[in-house]
Parts: sequence; C-alpha cells; structure tokens
Amino acid sequence: MTLRLGDTAPNFQVDTTTGKIDFHEWIGDSWCFFFSHPADFTPVCTTEMGRTAQLAKQFADRNVKPLGLSTDTVEEHNKWIEDVNDTQNTTLEFPIVADADKKISELYEMIHPGESDTAAVRSVYIIDPNKKIRLMMTYPMSLGRNFDEILRAIDGLQTADKHGIATPADWTPGDKVIIPPTVSNEEAQKKFPQGFDEIRSYLRYTKV
Repeated sequence: MTLRLGDTAPNFQVDTTTGKIDFHEWIGDSWCFFFSHPADFTPVCTTEMGRTAQLAKQFADRNVKPLGLSTDTVEEHNKWIEDVNDTQNTTLEFPIVADADKKISELYEMIHPGESDTAAVRSVYIIDPNKKIRLMMTYPMSLGRNFDEILRAIDGLQTADKHGIATPADWTPGDKVIIPPTVSNEEAQKKFPQGFDEIRSYLRYTKV
C-alpha cells in the first residue's frame, strides 16, 4: 500500500499516553498533525516533542490536534515525557502512540530501508477533518523538523480551502494569494470583489 495525497488516512485503534483511541474518532472535526520519531530518549526527538508541546496554543488556534508516534511502549513514552518536560521547559499533553510492534509505522510507511530496521523516520502527515491526507513530509533521522514550516503549511491549506485560492512561493498569512487558472476573470471579479492584479493571464494575485 502506497499512501498518496488525497487518500483517506488509514484508521487504527491503539494505546497512547492519554488512553486508547480510534484514530478517526479522535480526529473528529479537527485537523491532525501526525508525526513519527525514531525512538524515545533520543536527542532530536526530545526537542521536537518539546517544540510541539510549546506550540500547543498555536495548534489549537488552527483546530489542529498533534499526535506523536514512536516505536516504544506507553510506559517508555511516559518516562520520556518527564525528560521532555524537564529539558524543554514545557508540559507535554498531546498523546503519543505506542507502536512497539511497528504496525502503525508500517501502515503509514514510516520505516525506511537503509535508515533503520526498527525505528520510524521523521514523517509528517497533515490530515484534514474529512480524514484525507493533505500533506506529507519525510525527514532523515538526523534532521529536526522546521515547525514554522509546518504551521505555515497548515495555514496555507486552510486558507486555500476557505477561499479557493493557491499560495505562491514563501507565502505567509497576510501575503497576496493566487487565483487559480480554472477561475475566469468574470468569476474572479465576483469571487474577489476586493480586486486582483493580473500579471499574466495565468498569474493573478489578490488579498483574502
């Protein structure tokens, strides 16, 4: 099974640090930032778990639920959380999936040959309230994730859904957006009464 953008995120039932969950039921009407780690008690992972906890309000403001995964047990996760809180000066409250048997990491293709036979690489899945996979990123085990980019990507996806637009390179909230070529000028005038700048017939900018 190869997961692609637009696929329904595979459902699963699993134990986590906050109790057993059914993935789809747990997401509910929210978005999900589902991210994996090679193992507990590893340095890069500790900083990433801490950063996710520090950004709890920013995720909540975007209606996003973080869900971590590591190929260890709930017991190990709970011990690790104490270290995360202590070293990263935070309080980690989001659930971490226990995946000691690697069933979920294999389901989501988080085990990469050449990286490790037992540990998940740093995968990111952004999943929308319809349980569709909207974005996938995979980092090597040596490289920490950029959380500014993760939040920017979520903002871009949500802005595109809300306004029917696309975002240009390096877009951040408040910047101009792009009107898709499938929208005619006549339609654009109705949809974007604030007006738009036509640089080319296929490149039109507006503000939303």
